[in-house]
Amino acid sequence: MEKIYIFGHKKPDTDSITSCIALSYLKNKLGEDTEPRRLGEVNKETKYALDFFNINEPEYLNDVKLQLKDIDYHKDFILNENESIYDGYEYMLKEGLTGIPIVKENSEFSGLITMKDLTRAFINDKQNALFTSYDNILKVLNAKEVCRFDKEIFGDLLVANYKTETFLDKVSLDNNHVLITGDRNDIIKRAIEEKIKLIILTGDLEMSEDNLSLAKKNKVNVIMSPYDSYHVAKIVSLSNYLKTMVRSYNTTNFDQTDYVGDFLEINEKLRHTNYPVVDKNDKCLGLLRITDLNSKHPKKVILVDHNEKLQSADGIDEAEIIEIVDHHNLGSITTNQPINFRNMAVGSTCTIVYTLFKEKDIEIPKNIAGMLLSGILSDTLILKSPTKTERDEEAVYALSKIAGVDCEEYGMDLLKAGTSLDGMSPEDVLYNDYKLFTINDKKFAIGQFFTMNFDDIKVKIDEYIKVLDEVSESNGYCLVALYVTDIVKNGSYILFNEKSKNIIELAYGKEMNEGDFIENCVSRKKNVVPIIMDALDN
Repeated sequence: MEKIYIFGHKKPDTDSITSCIALSYLKNKLGEDTEPRRLGEVNKETKYALDFFNINEPEYLNDVKLQLKDIDYHKDFILNENESIYDGYEYMLKEGLTGIPIVKENSEFSGLITMKDLTRAFINDKQNALFTSYDNILKVLNAKEVCRFDKEIFGDLLVANYKTETFLDKVSLDNNHVLITGDRNDIIKRAIEEKIKLIILTGDLEMSEDNLSLAKKNKVNVIMSPYDSYHVAKIVSLSNYLKTMVRSYNTTNFDQTDYVGDFLEINEKLRHTNYPVVDKNDKCLGLLRITDLNSKHPKKVILVDHNEKLQSADGIDEAEIIEIVDHHNLGSITTNQPINFRNMAVGSTCTIVYTLFKEKDIEIPKNIAGMLLSGILSDTLILKSPTKTERDEEAVYALSKIAGVDCEEYGMDLLKAGTSLDGMSPEDVLYNDYKLFTINDKKFAIGQFFTMNFDDIKVKIDEYIKVLDEVSESNGYCLVALYVTDIVKNGSYILFNEKSKNIIELAYGKEMNEGDFIENCVSRKKNVVPIIMDALDN
């Protein structure tokens, strides 16, 4: 069963975090394998709720982009560097490959061998050295063991193709030679006397008893092949270790966590067919071919508290969205196939999740009830927001009983925890609860912060406006505004980037200045976003 990630928007508020935690619990109870995640840092209010009900903060999710590990590449398609060139050829032929990664004993990546490299080995008439194992030579030459004293064979190849007298007179032999010969007893005797590294007897011709005894005495390796001398000389170099073919240049390889998009950009330049896949420790995991990209397994995700592409995880277009649970207006996210989309006109996503618990007849434990309660109280400002509905009220009263808290008292403590400005920069305040929106290809951002003391912000108003201007300019947003909401006064103070003043004035139909108080403006969803969109639409 594939893991399903459940997450809210990039600048998570309490409803976003608590709804993904509660929904994940519900889904797992129903037999699915889900995990709650967050796309950003939790704010003070949310942390208060998590700590109060002893719930761990969800792990951070950087993105849901397609990675190489999500591709059905040729896993475990590797060859050990001590296997023979012949083995490499046979393996690639059998598997229909044009390349294969070569690894060391601990699976550490060594290099890549291609069919083109092997073709060169087949036709290379300058290859006159062996560096391989005794067993590799036996396998390639279909040979039999006669005398074995060394596990590994290293030496220059010689073929006894002169007349005996000429060979003995002109050819020097030593321990660094490998001799290919038929039944040339005098030459064989000389080779054994010089303690040659290996004698390859061709045509299944046996060695004389005297020479065999001498070979054993001098510890000379001997094998016997059924092939003739020409055939042996032609293919014996194919018994060499694959590592003798690994080039000194750096083969392009990819970590399994690399993004497919980045891989495609590099491949566009290199135009190779085969790429080794490794892990963080440079252990080779297999081979990726360009055609493997057709078989992929995108990350499965469930979105809560948003359905805007700009608000969601990076790479959301590359993921498989299987469900959305939200209470906002329909946004820009699209899917390739039908999904479960639960969208309700309520004050909190947690109210929808509570409804799902009831519909599935799943018991809500105390800590999960606390999560759901926190999300609703936060988003509805303890049921005082204009977004509040009867469903929200019903859920709050039921969940407060399960959680064992007084909803009014706990709600005030929750909101107070999030209103402290201690240690917060203007950027922290803006991004505390920050969302992006799009209309007619225009992008704008709205931040909201709850506090009962606007004076702490007012004394630094120039710093705040500077931040709003910088965010607007660097991102190309037509408007960036911060609504500082006072739940006691039931309204919000507005700050905005200087270039958006005309948009703000068009939205409110009057002259607007930095720090103006807007009565009955406490809900971004109902009191802010609709009028900004209307202004931009006109």
